[in-house]
Amino acid sequence: MFTGIVEAVGEITALQPSGGDLRVRIKTGKLDLSDVKLGDSIATNGVCLTVVDLPGDGYWADVSAETLAVATVGNWKQGDRVNLEKALTPQTRLGGHMVSGHVDGIGEVVWRKSTARAEQFRLRAPDELAKYIAHKGSITIDGTSLTVNAVDGAEFELTIVPHTIAETVIGGYQAGTRVNLEVDLIARYLERLLLGDAAAQSKNDGLTMEFLAQHGFYKA
Repeated sequence: MFTGIVEAVGEITALQPSGGDLRVRIKTGKLDLSDVKLGDSIATNGVCLTVVDLPGDGYWADVSAETLAVATVGNWKQGDRVNLEKALTPQTRLGGHMVSGHVDGIGEVVWRKSTARAEQFRLRAPDELAKYIAHKGSITIDGTSLTVNAVDGAEFELTIVPHTIAETVIGGYQAGTRVNLEVDLIARYLERLLLGDAAAQSKNDGLTMEFLAQHGFYKA
C-alpha cells in the first residue's frame, strides 16, 4: 500500500523485453534506498513494482503482460521521468489517501492552463471509470494523490500547487499526455458491497440501473 505522496522523481535507464513481459531499471535519484531490500514494493508512476535487483543507484523490476496492457509502462522510454514512492509503514504519515498501486486504466490530459501560481488540468478517463470519480474525491494520477475539483462526464479537473509541480512529473504534462489512473479504493469496495449476494453471480460486473432500481437506490 502507498499514500500517493511522491518521495522522488526517478529515471528509466533500461528496458529489456522478455517473452511478452518487461524488465525495467529505474535510477532513483534522491529516494533513500537504505531500507529497501529485494522483494519490496515501490510505486513507479503509480504502478506497484517489486524490486528484483538493487544495483546501488536504483532498482530493477519485472513488469507483467497484464500491467503492460492496463498502464502506460508499455510506452516508457529510456530517459523518461517517473514518480517514486516506497510502500508505507505503520509509522508513515497518511498525507494522501490509501493507494494500492494497481492501475485501473489510462487517462489523457485534455488541456492545461495557469491559474495564479497553480496549474489547472482537465483529464479524460476511460468511460468505465467515470462512475468512480467524484467532485472533491481522491484520485491517483501517475502515483500522485490528488483532489478532483470538477467532474463533467468522463472528464475531470485538477488544480496543482507549485510544490507538487516541482516534486513530481506533473510539471511535464501537456495536452495529449497519457497517465496512469487509480480510482479511490473505497469506491471500488462500496460498489461490490452494494451488490450483496448478487456479487456471486458472474454476469454482474458492477451496478446496473436495473439493480439500483430494484434495491431502492434509484427510481426508474
